Amino acid sequence: MGDEHSRGHGHHHGHGWLARLRRAATPHGHDSSEMVDGAMQASRKGMRALWLSCGVLVLTATGQAVLVAFTGSVALLGDTLHNFADAMTAVPLAMAFLLARRPATRRFTYGLGRAEDLAGLLVLLVIAVSAVLAGWEAVRRLVEPQPVQHVGWIAAAGVLGFAGNELVARYRIRVGRQIGSAALVADGLHARTDGFTSLAVLLSAGGAALGWWWVDPVVGLLITAAILSVLRGAAKEVLGRMLDAVDPADVRRAEEALAGTPGVRGVGRLRMRWVGHSLHAETELDVDPDLSLAQAHRIAHEAEHRLLHALPRMGAVVVHAHPADSPAHDVVAHHREPGG
Repeated sequence: MGDEHSRGHGHHHGHGWLARLRRAATPHGHDSSEMVDGAMQASRKGMRALWLSCGVLVLTATGQAVLVAFTGSVALLGDTLHNFADAMTAVPLAMAFLLARRPATRRFTYGLGRAEDLAGLLVLLVIAVSAVLAGWEAVRRLVEPQPVQHVGWIAAAGVLGFAGNELVARYRIRVGRQIGSAALVADGLHARTDGFTSLAVLLSAGGAALGWWWVDPVVGLLITAAILSVLRGAAKEVLGRMLDAVDPADVRRAEEALAGTPGVRGVGRLRMRWVGHSLHAETELDVDPDLSLAQAHRIAHEAEHRLLHALPRMGAVVVHAHPADSPAHDVVAHHREPGG
């Protein structure tokens, strides 16, 4: 005896206004907020975060460009161009969010939510290029010192750059964590490193005011090290997502929710992965072998609901109910994946 139960959280009975009306009229045990398509809502939040933060970066870079015209500072020019380039990282992320809105097809049966992982790789590439350019410029200035003029304006531009980037960083990181977007979090961390790059311009201006020409390249090298540190953290998150990594705490909460379901004797294999902004899970449960198919189905249904409520970012669950101590179950539970 076995039972397979599969559905998504909040949008598993179909799509469209007719399906939403049917869900609203049918008792289901979920509150009204769960009638909204979570993936679409997350995509809208992500798009709003991208375009608002992009506008802030463009305004920041434009203000710096005006100051470049007064100072003629090469360091400030580089920081200005860097901020313009960072604003453009919104483009691949926005494309990924738009692709994630497309429904699943017979070719892409999970949809295109993982396009965001590819956008995350582009963000990592931008961070890596930033580190290389910052390090190269710092070394070049150690070899070829350059005078800095109009220290006051340069300092003002550094403060402007830091404020704009930090505002963008906080916003993108907060929204990215809310919607489960590793790529958006990585882009927020990138904006934070750019804010410190702008502070380097401020420190360089201070060193120039004191006649210490070496402050600018030394601070540039320190900023390069900071960028590499952020790159390591962002790469761990983005690449981990691509390899189906999940938070072990989420796995533990899922196991506890499943094990606490009345009628469940044990939790077998549990697998979870991110698809876009939502988690997908597949699990095997041990139930009484004397139960009827309908009884096993009800247990699987209750286990699914407990899991959906335990993990708010859960989007879809597949539950396999098997008779406990069944030889057939042992074969399924210990089946080796191809290539494993």
